[in-house]
Amino acid sequence: MKFKHLLITLSFFLSLVSVHASDRWKTDFEEALVEARNQDKNILVDFTGSDWCGWCIKLDKEVFSQDAFKQFADNELVLVKIDFPRRKQQSAEIINQNKKLYGKYDVLGFPTILLLSPEGELLGRTGYQAGGTEAYIAHIKKIIGK
Repeated sequence: MKFKHLLITLSFFLSLVSVHASDRWKTDFEEALVEARNQDKNILVDFTGSDWCGWCIKLDKEVFSQDAFKQFADNELVLVKIDFPRRKQQSAEIINQNKKLYGKYDVLGFPTILLLSPEGELLGRTGYQAGGTEAYIAHIKKIIGK
């Protein structure tokens, strides 16, 4: 009986961890700005075509999905995904927000990665970089002055 209770408790804890991990990337830009200001963190904005863009998928696989990047981001960044998928459904509100941000920041291709200050000022722009997670973290640190 105690073992069954332990399994239920463990399952609940793991579900909370999974929710937290999926909550790492925001889709609401204004919400991310508020969080960045409140936590005094820079913002990484990923303009992506998550379900069709090869370089976007490669960047996610090689960098964004890796534990070292997740740990770095948890400590230093607010993450925002501005997605332009072909097969995934999005609300009209998110579609409109994403189109406005695409124009505002003169995005010309995918992936485009912006680094913004907590106030939303552009610190730098990048994209896919070869070299893996640690090299990408070093690249971001250089842009944000860390």
